Amino acid sequence: ARAVDVLIADTAGRLHTQTNLMAELEKVKRVIKKFDVAAPHETMLIVDATMGQNALTQARLFNDKIKLDSITLTKLDGTAKGGILFALAANLGVPIRFIGVGEAYDDLQPFDAREFAEAVLVDTPLTTKKPLDNPV
Repeated sequence: ARAVDVLIADTAGRLHTQTNLMAELEKVKRVIKKFDVAAPHETMLIVDATMGQNALTQARLFNDKIKLDSITLTKLDGTAKGGILFALAANLGVPIRFIGVGEAYDDLQPFDAREFAEAVLVDTPLTTKKPLDNPV
Protein backbone atom coordinates (compact mmCIF):
# COMPACT_ATOMS: atom_id res chain seq x y z
CA ALA A 1 0.00 0.00 0.00
CA ARG A 2 1.33 3.39 -1.02
CA ALA A 3 -1.28 5.46 0.83
CA VAL A 4 -2.91 6.43 -2.46
CA ASP A 5 -6.67 6.73 -2.63
CA VAL A 6 -7.24 5.69 -6.21
CA LEU A 7 -9.74 3.28 -7.64
CA ILE A 8 -9.57 2.53 -11.33
CA ALA A 9 -12.69 0.77 -12.51
CA ASP A 10 -12.09 -0.67 -15.95
CA THR A 11 -15.42 -1.90 -17.21
CA ALA A 12 -15.81 -4.50 -19.91
CA GLY A 13 -15.81 -3.05 -23.38
CA ARG A 14 -19.22 -1.97 -24.52
CA LEU A 15 -20.81 -0.37 -27.50
CA HIS A 16 -23.05 2.64 -27.17
CA THR A 17 -25.80 0.59 -28.80
CA GLN A 18 -25.90 -1.88 -25.89
CA THR A 19 -28.49 -0.07 -23.78
CA ASN A 20 -28.38 -2.58 -20.92
CA LEU A 21 -24.61 -2.15 -20.56
CA MET A 22 -24.89 1.63 -20.78
CA ALA A 23 -27.49 1.52 -17.99
CA GLU A 24 -25.02 -0.57 -15.99
CA LEU A 25 -22.48 2.27 -16.23
CA GLU A 26 -25.02 4.68 -14.80
CA LYS A 27 -25.59 2.25 -11.93
CA VAL A 28 -21.85 1.96 -11.25
CA LYS A 29 -21.68 5.74 -10.82
CA ARG A 30 -24.70 5.72 -8.48
CA VAL A 31 -23.18 2.97 -6.32
CA ILE A 32 -19.80 4.75 -6.10
CA LYS A 33 -21.58 7.90 -4.90
CA LYS A 34 -22.93 5.95 -1.92
CA PHE A 35 -19.36 5.71 -0.62
CA ASP A 36 -18.25 9.22 -1.55
CA VAL A 37 -20.74 11.84 -2.74
CA ALA A 38 -17.98 13.62 -4.67
CA ALA A 39 -17.03 10.44 -6.52
CA PRO A 40 -16.18 9.55 -9.12
CA HIS A 41 -13.55 12.24 -9.29
CA GLU A 42 -12.84 11.55 -12.93
CA THR A 43 -14.73 9.61 -15.56
CA MET A 44 -12.50 8.88 -18.53
CA LEU A 45 -13.48 7.24 -21.80
CA ILE A 46 -10.77 5.30 -23.63
CA VAL A 47 -11.29 5.59 -27.39
CA ASP A 48 -9.60 3.57 -30.11
CA ALA A 49 -8.36 6.07 -32.74
CA THR A 50 -8.98 3.54 -35.50
CA MET A 51 -12.76 3.73 -34.89
CA GLY A 52 -13.06 6.99 -36.82
CA GLN A 53 -16.45 8.67 -36.70
CA ASN A 54 -17.92 5.79 -34.69
CA ALA A 55 -15.77 7.05 -31.82
CA LEU A 56 -17.60 10.38 -31.90
CA THR A 57 -20.99 8.69 -31.76
CA GLN A 58 -19.82 6.48 -28.91
CA ALA A 59 -18.32 9.39 -26.96
CA ARG A 60 -21.48 11.48 -27.37
CA LEU A 61 -23.69 8.75 -25.97
CA PHE A 62 -21.28 7.93 -23.14
CA ASN A 63 -21.15 11.63 -22.27
CA ASP A 64 -24.95 11.83 -22.28
CA LYS A 65 -25.21 8.84 -19.94
CA ILE A 66 -22.33 9.28 -17.51
CA LYS A 67 -20.85 12.78 -18.09
CA LEU A 68 -17.26 12.35 -19.21
CA ASP A 69 -14.46 14.36 -17.61
CA SER A 70 -11.73 13.35 -20.06
CA ILE A 71 -10.86 11.14 -23.00
CA THR A 72 -7.81 9.03 -23.76
CA LEU A 73 -7.17 8.25 -27.42
CA THR A 74 -5.27 5.01 -28.10
CA LYS A 75 -3.66 3.34 -31.12
CA LEU A 76 -2.25 6.54 -32.58
CA ASP A 77 0.88 4.60 -33.51
CA GLY A 78 -1.02 2.66 -36.17
CA THR A 79 -2.63 3.82 -39.35
CA ALA A 80 -4.99 6.23 -37.61
CA LYS A 81 -4.07 9.87 -38.08
CA GLY A 82 -6.06 10.88 -35.04
CA GLY A 83 -8.37 13.25 -36.87
CA ILE A 84 -11.17 12.02 -34.64
CA LEU A 85 -9.46 13.88 -31.82
CA PHE A 86 -10.43 17.19 -33.43
CA ALA A 87 -14.05 16.07 -33.81
CA LEU A 88 -14.18 14.91 -30.19
CA ALA A 89 -12.79 18.21 -28.92
CA ALA A 90 -15.06 20.33 -31.11
CA ASN A 91 -18.27 18.41 -30.44
CA LEU A 92 -17.95 17.45 -26.79
CA GLY A 93 -15.75 20.02 -25.13
CA VAL A 94 -14.23 17.19 -23.09
CA PRO A 95 -10.45 17.45 -22.66
CA ILE A 96 -8.13 14.84 -24.13
CA ARG A 97 -6.03 13.68 -21.18
CA PHE A 98 -3.72 11.04 -22.65
CA ILE A 99 -2.77 9.52 -25.99
CA GLY A 100 -1.47 6.03 -26.59
CA VAL A 101 1.26 5.64 -29.20
CA GLY A 102 2.31 2.06 -28.55
CA GLU A 103 1.93 -0.84 -26.17
CA ALA A 104 4.57 -0.08 -23.54
CA TYR A 105 3.88 1.80 -20.31
CA ASP A 106 5.75 4.90 -21.45
CA ASP A 107 3.79 4.93 -24.72
CA LEU A 108 0.87 6.40 -22.77
CA GLN A 109 1.61 10.12 -22.88
CA PRO A 110 -0.04 13.22 -21.51
CA PHE A 111 -1.81 14.93 -24.40
CA ASP A 112 -0.08 18.03 -25.75
CA ALA A 113 -2.32 19.87 -28.24
CA ARG A 114 0.51 21.83 -29.87
CA GLU A 115 2.69 18.76 -30.36
CA PHE A 116 -0.27 16.79 -31.70
CA ALA A 117 -1.24 19.50 -34.20
CA GLU A 118 2.36 19.79 -35.41
CA ALA A 119 2.60 16.01 -35.83
CA VAL A 120 -0.61 15.95 -37.89
CA LEU A 121 0.30 18.96 -40.03
CA VAL A 122 3.87 17.89 -40.67
CA ASP A 123 2.88 14.20 -40.92
CA THR A 124 5.37 13.04 -38.30
CA PRO A 125 4.78 10.24 -35.83
CA LEU A 126 3.97 10.96 -32.20
CA THR A 127 7.05 9.35 -30.73
CA THR A 128 8.27 11.90 -28.22
CA LYS A 129 8.43 10.11 -24.90
CA LYS A 130 7.27 12.16 -21.94
CA PRO A 131 7.22 10.60 -18.51
CA LEU A 132 3.92 10.40 -16.70
CA ASP A 133 4.60 12.49 -13.61
CA ASN A 134 1.26 11.58 -12.11
CA PRO A 135 -0.42 8.91 -14.23
CA VAL A 136 -3.68 9.11 -12.29
